[in-house]
Amino acid sequence: MSRLPPVDDADVAAVTAQLGRPPRGMVAVAARCVCGRPTVVRTAPRLPDGSPFPTTYYLTCPPLVAAVSTLEAGGLMRELTARLADDPVLAEAYVRAHEAYLADRAGLGEVAEIAGVSAGGMPTRVKCLHVLVAHALAAGPGVNPIGDEVLALLHDVWGPDQCRCQ
Repeated sequence: MSRLPPVDDADVAAVTAQLGRPPRGMVAVAARCVCGRPTVVRTAPRLPDGSPFPTTYYLTCPPLVAAVSTLEAGGLMRELTARLADDPVLAEAYVRAHEAYLADRAGLGEVAEIAGVSAGGMPTRVKCLHVLVAHALAAGPGVNPIGDEVLALLHDVWGPDQCRCQ
């Protein structure tokens, strides 16, 4: 993960408005909408209250969060987990995504309580599409195959090249 600029007050205010609460442990904006608003934030592996937090990439764009939630409600996670069991190429790419996620988090510090634990069910199942999409947006295409696939499924309702923030 390339070095990201530190968060500023405008980014904190934008994410607070998106989430309806102040962000916890936010250290950077990892991906932005074409309008400039945060889409994904990068979060410290240990929150200010001392709690370990494995979710390094957190999806904040409300229209995208809603679209991903719709896919989750439709059972896509179960289907994707089954594909991991049947598709060794996809499974290996997903293991690499897990390793990339862990490396990105390690760049923020090591937290023993979550060592080896990434997010979203990686590396063996699909548990949270939101974090996998957030990782795909933050890392770029080709790093998280499940996140990339979910983004492709959403192309009619959300895309990184179109502002849907309004």
